[in-house]
Amino acid sequence: MAARVAAHGDDCFSGALSDGGARVTHPADRADLDRGQVVAMLADLRRTLLDRFGTSDERDLDTALRRARSVVVPVRFHVVHSGSLGRVSEASARRQISTLNAAYGGRTGGVDTRLRFRLVSYDSFDQPAWFDNPHRYEAPMKRRLRKGGRGTLNIFTAAVGTDVLGYSTFPQQFRKNPRMDGVVIDYRSVPRGQYKSFNRGYTAVHEIGHWLGLLHTFEGGCVPPGDGVADTPYEAAPAEGCPHFRDTCPGRGADPVHNFMDYAHDACMREFTAGQGRRIRASWAAYRSR
Repeated sequence: MAARVAAHGDDCFSGALSDGGARVTHPADRADLDRGQVVAMLADLRRTLLDRFGTSDERDLDTALRRARSVVVPVRFHVVHSGSLGRVSEASARRQISTLNAAYGGRTGGVDTRLRFRLVSYDSFDQPAWFDNPHRYEAPMKRRLRKGGRGTLNIFTAAVGTDVLGYSTFPQQFRKNPRMDGVVIDYRSVPRGQYKSFNRGYTAVHEIGHWLGLLHTFEGGCVPPGDGVADTPYEAAPAEGCPHFRDTCPGRGADPVHNFMDYAHDACMREFTAGQGRRIRASWAAYRSR
């Protein structure tokens, strides 16, 4: 991506691309929450789980709710374009879904999160203003195109930009503003897209991680609670490029530079952890399964 984005109120303004395609740090990543916001989000998840299931322990919940089958997420894929510019084909959309299933299914090197994605609709909409400035026109774009309930993933492609490659809503936000729910990615970041270092489709993998309740691995730097997931070691700052090894925080564990919720190049990304899988399933149970 030009930069990896998270959500509305979680836009991943993680960085920008230099001329050579390497990300440089962006001064204002709206997807990076402050510590109070992180603490509040984690507390809300625990409260919601306790109210619904009588436990906030994600391991216990995972055991109690474990299904033989995976959760299948229906996907509505919306291509916003300007004439021929940005017109992502249905074949490209299907490649993106295959990429999601490989990443979330553990076939790229991480754990199987037990989430699967199924394309249920594809549409395209020729609207140059929305295409050129999806941030400004996010509300009318989503009001016009978004379909389905809390468990339906709506993906929108447009010219998000080079400072930001995508953005997403968190599941906690659905109850207050359901019409804004969804993920927006730059059309050049889909598999085989034009962004040299970000064209394997992992921008969508990253942003959908936020849509499923994950935070950045570098959230809060070296200060607890970090991203609130025990098996993603603390990380002082986002990974850039494709580092082989970093260890920027005291305590056990090297930086999770290959994690999909970091900011490395697509070629460097390959995994979710077991703890992230449990967080995804807990967030789904709390916010998206009803």
